Amino acid sequence: MRRTALYSQSSSSAAPTTAAAPEPNPTAPPVTPPVRQPSAWRRRWAAGWRHPGALWAAIVALALGGALALGPGRAPAPRALTQKDIDAAVLHTAATKVLPSQAARAAATVAPSVVRVEGIIEGKKNKKGQVELGRGIGTGVVIRDNGTILTNLHVVQEAEKITVTFADGTESPAGIVNVQPDNDMAVLRASKLPDDLQAATMRSTGDLQPGDEVVAIGFPFGIGPSVSSGVVSGLGRAFRSPEGGQIMSNLIQFDAAANPGNSGGPLITMDGQVVGIVTAILNPSSARTFIGIGFAVPIENAAAGAGQIPF
Repeated sequence: MRRTALYSQSSSSAAPTTAAAPEPNPTAPPVTPPVRQPSAWRRRWAAGWRHPGALWAAIVALALGGALALGPGRAPAPRALTQKDIDAAVLHTAATKVLPSQAARAAATVAPSVVRVEGIIEGKKNKKGQVELGRGIGTGVVIRDNGTILTNLHVVQEAEKITVTFADGTESPAGIVNVQPDNDMAVLRASKLPDDLQAATMRSTGDLQPGDEVVAIGFPFGIGPSVSSGVVSGLGRAFRSPEGGQIMSNLIQFDAAANPGNSGGPLITMDGQVVGIVTAILNPSSARTFIGIGFAVPIENAAAGAGQIPF
Protein backbone atom coordinates (compact mmCIF):
# COMPACT_ATOMS: atom_id res chain seq x y z
CA MET A 1 0.00 0.00 0.00
CA ARG A 2 1.43 3.36 -0.89
CA ARG A 3 2.23 5.58 2.08
CA THR A 4 1.04 9.16 2.21
CA ALA A 5 3.98 11.54 2.24
CA LEU A 6 4.46 13.69 5.29
CA TYR A 7 5.49 17.29 4.85
CA SER A 8 6.38 19.97 7.26
CA GLN A 9 4.07 23.02 7.36
CA SER A 10 5.43 26.26 5.95
CA SER A 11 3.95 29.65 5.10
CA SER A 12 3.51 30.77 1.49
CA SER A 13 4.47 34.23 0.31
CA ALA A 14 1.99 34.21 -2.61
CA ALA A 15 -1.25 36.18 -2.22
CA PRO A 16 -4.46 34.18 -2.29
CA THR A 17 -6.23 34.22 -5.63
CA THR A 18 -9.58 32.94 -4.32
CA ALA A 19 -12.31 34.63 -2.40
CA ALA A 20 -11.84 35.65 1.17
CA ALA A 21 -12.63 33.17 3.92
CA PRO A 22 -16.24 33.21 5.13
CA GLU A 23 -17.15 35.10 8.23
CA PRO A 24 -17.04 32.97 11.39
CA ASN A 25 -20.42 31.66 12.61
CA PRO A 26 -20.65 32.30 16.31
CA THR A 27 -23.29 29.58 16.71
CA ALA A 28 -21.16 26.80 15.08
CA PRO A 29 -19.31 24.25 17.36
CA PRO A 30 -15.55 24.69 17.70
CA VAL A 31 -13.41 22.69 15.32
CA THR A 32 -10.89 20.30 16.96
CA PRO A 33 -7.67 19.93 14.98
CA PRO A 34 -6.94 16.31 13.94
CA VAL A 35 -4.37 14.37 16.10
CA ARG A 36 -1.43 13.11 14.07
CA GLN A 37 -0.97 9.34 14.54
CA PRO A 38 2.60 7.88 14.67
CA SER A 39 3.62 5.92 11.67
CA ALA A 40 3.73 2.13 11.76
CA TRP A 41 7.52 1.87 12.06
CA ARG A 42 7.58 4.30 15.05
CA ARG A 43 4.93 2.18 16.80
CA ARG A 44 7.02 -0.99 16.26
CA TRP A 45 10.22 0.75 17.51
CA ALA A 46 8.53 1.96 20.71
CA ALA A 47 7.00 -1.45 21.35
CA GLY A 48 10.44 -3.11 20.92
CA TRP A 49 12.08 -0.93 23.62
CA ARG A 50 9.38 -1.97 26.07
CA HIS A 51 10.64 -5.62 25.80
CA PRO A 52 13.15 -6.51 28.64
CA GLY A 53 15.50 -8.29 26.25
CA ALA A 54 16.00 -5.10 24.28
CA LEU A 55 17.12 -3.23 27.39
CA TRP A 56 19.79 -5.85 28.23
CA ALA A 57 20.96 -5.87 24.63
CA ALA A 58 21.48 -2.12 24.82
CA ILE A 59 23.49 -2.41 28.06
CA VAL A 60 25.78 -5.08 26.53
CA ALA A 61 26.22 -2.98 23.41
CA LEU A 62 27.25 0.04 25.46
CA ALA A 63 29.75 -2.03 27.43
CA LEU A 64 31.29 -3.49 24.30
CA GLY A 65 31.40 -0.09 22.73
CA GLY A 66 33.36 1.27 25.69
CA ALA A 67 35.88 -1.57 25.53
CA LEU A 68 36.32 -1.23 21.79
CA ALA A 69 36.80 2.49 22.15
CA LEU A 70 40.09 1.83 23.97
CA GLY A 71 41.25 -0.38 21.16
CA PRO A 72 44.22 -2.78 21.26
CA GLY A 73 47.20 -1.37 23.07
CA ARG A 74 45.08 1.44 24.53
CA ALA A 75 44.83 -0.10 28.04
CA PRO A 76 46.24 2.09 30.79
CA ALA A 77 49.97 1.39 31.23
CA PRO A 78 51.00 0.00 34.67
CA ARG A 79 52.72 2.44 36.97
CA ALA A 80 56.50 2.07 36.98
CA LEU A 81 58.01 0.82 40.25
CA THR A 82 60.02 3.35 42.18
CA GLN A 83 62.76 2.83 44.74
CA LYS A 84 60.24 3.82 47.38
CA ASP A 85 57.98 0.94 46.31
CA ILE A 86 60.89 -1.53 46.50
CA ASP A 87 61.97 -0.29 49.93
CA ALA A 88 58.41 -0.61 51.20
CA ALA A 89 58.16 -4.20 49.92
CA VAL A 90 61.47 -5.15 51.56
CA LEU A 91 60.40 -3.62 54.88
CA HIS A 92 57.07 -5.42 54.69
CA THR A 93 58.79 -8.77 54.08
CA ALA A 94 61.26 -8.18 56.90
CA ALA A 95 58.42 -7.31 59.26
CA THR A 96 56.19 -10.27 58.38
CA LYS A 97 58.64 -13.07 57.54
CA VAL A 98 60.95 -14.82 59.99
CA LEU A 99 64.25 -15.36 58.17
CA PRO A 100 66.88 -17.93 59.24
CA SER A 101 69.85 -16.53 61.11
CA GLN A 102 73.22 -16.13 59.44
CA ALA A 103 74.61 -18.99 61.53
CA ALA A 104 71.71 -21.23 60.48
CA ARG A 105 72.33 -20.47 56.79
CA ALA A 106 76.06 -21.16 57.20
CA ALA A 107 75.40 -24.49 58.91
CA ALA A 108 72.88 -25.52 56.25
CA THR A 109 75.48 -24.83 53.54
CA VAL A 110 78.06 -27.27 54.92
CA ALA A 111 75.68 -29.78 56.53
CA PRO A 112 75.58 -32.15 53.50
CA SER A 113 79.37 -32.57 53.83
CA VAL A 114 79.49 -33.42 57.56
CA VAL A 115 79.81 -37.10 58.57
CA ARG A 116 79.68 -39.05 61.80
CA VAL A 117 82.85 -41.08 62.38
CA GLU A 118 82.82 -44.17 64.55
CA GLY A 119 85.93 -46.17 65.41
CA ILE A 120 85.51 -49.59 66.98
CA ILE A 121 88.27 -50.88 69.22
CA GLU A 122 88.34 -54.50 70.38
CA GLY A 123 88.99 -54.70 74.09
CA LYS A 124 89.87 -57.48 76.47
CA LYS A 125 87.58 -60.31 77.39
CA ASN A 126 85.46 -59.80 80.47
CA LYS A 127 84.72 -62.39 83.14
CA LYS A 128 82.01 -63.91 80.97
CA GLY A 129 84.45 -64.44 78.15
CA GLN A 130 82.91 -61.73 76.06
CA VAL A 131 85.03 -59.22 74.22
CA GLU A 132 84.18 -55.70 75.21
CA LEU A 133 84.21 -53.28 72.35
CA GLY A 134 85.30 -49.71 72.71
CA ARG A 135 83.75 -47.09 70.50
CA GLY A 136 85.14 -43.70 69.66
CA ILE A 137 82.72 -41.15 68.24
CA GLY A 138 83.93 -38.16 66.28
CA THR A 139 83.13 -36.02 63.28
CA GLY A 140 84.52 -35.62 59.79
CA VAL A 141 84.02 -33.39 56.77
CA VAL A 142 84.06 -34.39 53.11
CA ILE A 143 86.60 -32.37 51.13
CA ARG A 144 86.37 -34.32 47.86
CA ASP A 145 83.32 -35.91 46.28
CA ASN A 146 85.26 -39.19 45.85
CA GLY A 147 84.74 -39.84 49.57
CA THR A 148 87.87 -38.16 50.95
CA ILE A 149 87.21 -37.12 54.54
CA LEU A 150 89.20 -35.13 57.09
CA THR A 151 88.99 -36.00 60.78
CA ASN A 152 91.21 -36.10 63.87
CA LEU A 153 93.80 -38.82 64.23
CA HIS A 154 92.87 -39.46 67.87
CA VAL A 155 89.32 -40.42 66.76
CA VAL A 156 90.46 -43.37 64.62
CA GLN A 157 94.05 -44.07 65.67
CA GLU A 158 93.50 -47.41 67.42
CA ALA A 159 90.31 -48.48 65.68
CA GLU A 160 90.13 -51.89 64.02
CA LYS A 161 87.04 -50.82 62.13
CA ILE A 162 85.94 -47.38 61.00
CA THR A 163 82.42 -46.53 59.90
CA VAL A 164 81.23 -43.20 58.56
CA THR A 165 77.61 -42.07 58.30
CA PHE A 166 76.80 -39.43 55.69
CA ALA A 167 74.21 -36.70 55.99
CA ASP A 168 71.59 -38.70 54.07
CA GLY A 169 72.01 -41.69 56.40
CA THR A 170 74.27 -43.76 54.13
CA GLU A 171 76.73 -45.85 56.17
CA SER A 172 80.05 -46.96 54.75
CA PRO A 173 83.25 -48.60 55.90
CA ALA A 174 86.23 -46.28 55.67
CA GLY A 175 89.97 -46.68 55.72
CA ILE A 176 92.86 -44.43 56.69
CA VAL A 177 94.81 -43.23 53.67
CA ASN A 178 97.11 -40.72 55.36
CA VAL A 179 97.95 -39.26 58.77
CA GLN A 180 99.49 -36.05 60.11
CA PRO A 181 100.50 -36.69 63.73
CA ASP A 182 101.88 -33.16 64.19
CA ASN A 183 98.44 -31.73 63.49
CA ASP A 184 96.43 -34.68 64.89
CA MET A 185 94.89 -35.17 61.44
CA ALA A 186 93.79 -38.29 59.56
CA VAL A 187 92.52 -38.64 56.01
CA LEU A 188 89.81 -41.25 55.46
CA ARG A 189 88.34 -42.72 52.30
CA ALA A 190 84.81 -44.15 52.31
CA SER A 191 84.03 -47.10 50.05
CA LYS A 192 80.28 -46.53 49.67
CA LEU A 193 79.12 -43.06 48.69
CA PRO A 194 75.74 -41.33 48.40
CA ASP A 195 74.65 -40.48 44.86
CA ASP A 196 74.64 -36.74 45.54
CA LEU A 197 77.66 -36.42 47.82
CA GLN A 198 78.78 -32.83 48.23
CA ALA A 199 82.25 -31.69 49.17
CA ALA A 200 82.61 -28.72 51.51
CA THR A 201 84.09 -25.46 50.28
CA MET A 202 87.34 -24.50 52.00
CA ARG A 203 88.49 -20.96 52.63
CA SER A 204 91.87 -19.47 53.44
CA THR A 205 92.49 -18.29 56.99
CA GLY A 206 94.67 -15.47 55.67
CA ASP A 207 92.00 -12.83 56.32
CA LEU A 208 90.57 -14.41 59.48
CA GLN A 209 90.47 -11.99 62.41
CA PRO A 210 89.69 -12.28 66.13
CA GLY A 211 86.03 -11.44 66.55
CA ASP A 212 84.95 -13.05 63.27
CA GLU A 213 81.84 -15.17 63.76
CA VAL A 214 82.22 -18.92 63.30
CA VAL A 215 80.10 -22.07 63.58
CA ALA A 216 81.17 -25.52 64.77
CA ILE A 217 79.29 -28.62 63.62
CA GLY A 218 79.76 -32.08 65.10
CA PHE A 219 78.48 -34.96 67.22
CA PRO A 220 79.22 -34.00 70.85
CA PHE A 221 78.81 -37.09 73.03
CA GLY A 222 77.39 -38.77 69.94
CA ILE A 223 74.48 -36.31 69.66
CA GLY A 224 74.06 -34.62 66.37
CA PRO A 225 74.75 -33.21 64.04
CA SER A 226 74.81 -30.34 66.52
CA VAL A 227 75.48 -26.70 65.71
CA SER A 228 77.06 -24.07 67.97
CA SER A 229 78.18 -20.56 67.15
CA GLY A 230 80.71 -18.10 68.54
CA VAL A 231 83.68 -16.04 67.44
CA VAL A 232 87.35 -16.46 66.72
CA SER A 233 89.07 -15.71 70.01
CA GLY A 234 92.65 -15.72 68.77
CA LEU A 235 95.09 -16.99 66.14
CA GLY A 236 98.45 -18.75 66.28
CA ARG A 237 97.70 -20.53 69.57
CA ALA A 238 99.59 -23.53 70.96
CA PHE A 239 98.07 -26.48 72.83
CA ARG A 240 99.38 -29.56 74.64
CA SER A 241 96.96 -32.43 75.17
CA PRO A 242 96.18 -33.43 78.80
CA GLU A 243 97.81 -36.82 78.16
CA GLY A 244 101.12 -35.06 77.62
CA GLY A 245 101.22 -35.45 73.86
CA GLN A 246 103.04 -33.24 71.44
CA ILE A 247 102.44 -29.54 71.36
CA MET A 248 100.34 -28.36 68.44
CA SER A 249 100.91 -24.84 67.22
CA ASN A 250 99.38 -22.27 64.89
CA LEU A 251 95.86 -23.16 66.04
CA ILE A 252 92.66 -21.14 65.77
CA GLN A 253 91.16 -20.41 69.17
CA PHE A 254 87.35 -20.10 69.22
CA ASP A 255 84.53 -19.99 71.75
CA ALA A 256 81.74 -21.85 69.92
CA ALA A 257 80.74 -24.74 72.19
CA ALA A 258 82.61 -28.00 71.50
CA ASN A 259 82.75 -31.24 73.48
CA PRO A 260 84.07 -34.79 73.03
CA GLY A 261 82.60 -35.94 69.73
CA ASN A 262 83.14 -32.59 68.00
CA SER A 263 86.70 -33.66 67.21
CA GLY A 264 87.32 -33.68 63.48
CA GLY A 265 84.32 -31.51 62.68
CA PRO A 266 84.44 -28.36 60.57
CA LEU A 267 84.82 -24.83 61.89
CA ILE A 268 83.13 -22.60 59.33
CA THR A 269 82.65 -18.92 58.65
CA MET A 270 79.30 -17.21 58.14
CA ASP A 271 79.46 -17.88 54.40
CA GLY A 272 79.48 -21.63 55.06
CA GLN A 273 83.14 -22.24 54.17
CA VAL A 274 85.54 -24.37 56.20
CA VAL A 275 88.47 -22.54 57.82
CA GLY A 276 89.52 -25.19 60.32
CA ILE A 277 89.09 -28.67 61.80
CA VAL A 278 88.06 -28.77 65.46
CA THR A 279 90.72 -30.73 67.34
CA ALA A 280 90.80 -29.93 71.07
CA ILE A 281 89.20 -28.15 74.01
CA LEU A 282 90.94 -26.70 77.02
CA ASN A 283 89.76 -27.63 80.52
CA PRO A 284 92.27 -27.49 83.39
CA SER A 285 90.05 -29.77 85.48
CA SER A 286 89.62 -33.51 85.06
CA ALA A 287 86.24 -33.01 83.38
CA ARG A 288 86.31 -33.29 79.61
CA THR A 289 83.77 -30.57 79.04
CA PHE A 290 83.77 -27.19 77.35
CA ILE A 291 84.53 -24.10 79.41
CA GLY A 292 84.85 -21.62 76.57
CA ILE A 293 88.14 -22.37 74.82
CA GLY A 294 88.39 -24.60 71.77
CA PHE A 295 91.09 -25.08 69.16
CA ALA A 296 91.00 -25.90 65.45
CA VAL A 297 93.70 -26.79 62.94
CA PRO A 298 93.76 -24.24 60.09
CA ILE A 299 92.35 -25.77 56.95
CA GLU A 300 95.57 -25.07 55.02
CA ASN A 301 97.46 -27.45 57.32
CA ALA A 302 94.65 -30.00 57.57
CA ALA A 303 94.05 -30.27 53.82
CA ALA A 304 97.77 -30.65 53.11
CA GLY A 305 97.59 -34.09 54.69
CA ALA A 306 95.19 -35.10 51.92
CA GLY A 307 97.62 -33.88 49.29
CA GLN A 308 95.36 -30.91 48.71
CA ILE A 309 96.67 -27.39 49.28
CA PRO A 310 93.81 -25.21 48.05
CA PHE A 311 95.35 -21.82 48.76
